[in-house]
Amino acid sequence: MFKAGVNMFFRHFAMAMVALNLSCSPKVITDSPNAPMEVEGNREAYLIKIADEPVYSEEFLYVLSKNSSFNDENSTPSESELAESFELFLNYKLKVKEAIDRGYHETDEFKEEFNGFKEEITQPYLLENQVQEGEIQKTYERLNEVVKASHILLTFPPNAVHEDSLAVFKMAEKIKSQAEAGEDFGKLAVEHSQDPSVVQNKGSLGYFTAMQMVYPFEAAAYNLSLGEVSSPILTDFGYHIIKLEDRKPNPGEVRVSHLLIRADTSVKGSEESARRKIVEIHQELQRNPELWNELVLNFSEDPGTRSNAGLLPWFGVGAIVPAFEKVAFSLSQKGEISEPVKTDFGYHILRLEDTKPIGSLDEMNGIIKSRILRDSRFKQIQSQVLAMQMAKFKVEEHSDIYEHLEKAIFDAESGEDSLAIERGEWLLRYTGSSDTTITVGAFLDYLSESTNNHYERQKGISPVIDEFIGNLLKEEEERALLRENSEYRLLIQEFKEGILLFSLMNDLVWQKAFEDSLGLQTYFDNHREHYKWKERVEALIVKVTQDKPGKLEELSGYLKSESFRPGLNQEIKERFLQDDPLLFTTEEKTVEWEDHEILKDLDMAMPFQMLKKDDIHYMVLLGEKLPAKHKDLNEIRGKVIQDYQSHLEEKLIDELREKYKIEVDEKEKSKAYQLALR
Repeated sequence: MFKAGVNMFFRHFAMAMVALNLSCSPKVITDSPNAPMEVEGNREAYLIKIADEPVYSEEFLYVLSKNSSFNDENSTPSESELAESFELFLNYKLKVKEAIDRGYHETDEFKEEFNGFKEEITQPYLLENQVQEGEIQKTYERLNEVVKASHILLTFPPNAVHEDSLAVFKMAEKIKSQAEAGEDFGKLAVEHSQDPSVVQNKGSLGYFTAMQMVYPFEAAAYNLSLGEVSSPILTDFGYHIIKLEDRKPNPGEVRVSHLLIRADTSVKGSEESARRKIVEIHQELQRNPELWNELVLNFSEDPGTRSNAGLLPWFGVGAIVPAFEKVAFSLSQKGEISEPVKTDFGYHILRLEDTKPIGSLDEMNGIIKSRILRDSRFKQIQSQVLAMQMAKFKVEEHSDIYEHLEKAIFDAESGEDSLAIERGEWLLRYTGSSDTTITVGAFLDYLSESTNNHYERQKGISPVIDEFIGNLLKEEEERALLRENSEYRLLIQEFKEGILLFSLMNDLVWQKAFEDSLGLQTYFDNHREHYKWKERVEALIVKVTQDKPGKLEELSGYLKSESFRPGLNQEIKERFLQDDPLLFTTEEKTVEWEDHEILKDLDMAMPFQMLKKDDIHYMVLLGEKLPAKHKDLNEIRGKVIQDYQSHLEEKLIDELREKYKIEVDEKEKSKAYQLALR
């Protein structure tokens, strides 16, 4: 995309700064997590203003959309419910405003957490994700098919120059013409191919599927028709001429066990001995297939699988030597044993263990994506995304300056005089969504600050500039999303404000209630009347779960003869549940009897009573009766902390409503209510 020129490691940027005699320039545009999330241009009327900062109806409606009660088609929220939701929303925005005024958004902790969320949230909305998903779909479609191809490889000489590359290309074109004219492709491969395996395979690569060849080779092979010969295909290995010989549905994966007898071709008679031995073992298996495990353990010469009955991992087409693969995929019934097959490793007998088809797209998505991000497809995706971004944002490149810039950097590092290039000279301009100019100075700042601030001689400065522009346009794409995509904008804002709100509430309400022991005690002392015990009674409650009259009469008689005491609960379990563990369950505690579901119907003057409630029989033994009294803080600390937190939050809201000027556009509020009621 960009002009390539001189290239060297950029170690001493300060030297370039001096040699170029550059002046100050604007910084590269960045999208700070602190930046306001306003949409440029005309906005709708505000719903609320807090200290003159507008809040719009879309935020309120977005929050309502998260409330399931407002999304129920069978019910319509009332005006009072909407009014309550509005007040809660206003309180929420006040807290966010306070968090920002306190500088929570400027802390390293906030930036790290927000940037992590933002990266994850943003990814699905970017062009890169769309292109990536398209590539995953295309790769999956290819995985559903296997192709068989032959190729002729022409490599480049060491330290090749442009003329060498051109000569190799012309030779490849000539061979392609010969193949298309009907000359035998295998003979052409033996004569011309520089692939070392051509001696054995005459250029045939057998069957393969997606992600098994380098990407340009795969793409070319899958785009050919049967018998078609490709134009020269450039990969890192050289130029390839490819002929497609077959294509068929992918059979999926297979799992086999094998028994291996090795043959040492350097030892006279070794191969014949191995062949006779494998034949004898095969005959034995034909007589009694149940001997497989024993024969593998005793005779297989594959130490990695011998102790595991010869079991190999799952594999698909193109993943193992062709002769072995062909036999493995020819087996159809589990337990089926193959004829002996010879490979470079020796002689094998295979047994089919299982087969499975290629997984669904959902099942394969993660695997495909991981592979794509590691191979050359990712570079293809990046190039495609960059081209799409440049078109979308109407990027204009000052390409004439690249070569001068590269020479200036090279000369500066070499200690030579350099062309003077002003830092303020424009490098890029894009006007698709914003009128932005990127300067030479911004690029040089990027080089000096980057941890990877070098470029390779053969590739020139182009990859570094591509990376620089890619980062810029990703930021521009995110800014465009904030301007143009309300779903994305509100989602980002939700996470940003959620982090701020949590930090504020944790400091001023939640954690404070735990740590402010004096404040907690004062709150408790001022609200003692809210924390009182009613009259209580000690009680052992037995719930009958099996109807066995004799046993239950024995139990009731025993309880009548006893007085309530701690530990009685365990005693009756040991006495009566040994033979009938499901006869009853027990509960022993001190309770406020007036509010208790069972005890409220009893006579508190009678120690032992029996009753039936909801078709369930109960036996109750009462103990000491305790008068009403105030509770101690330690008895109900958890409840008091919760109440104190609510008190602190209410106090905070009151302070914020007093602190900030609040304006509500009643007309806009009415419109928002109407939209919510639709």
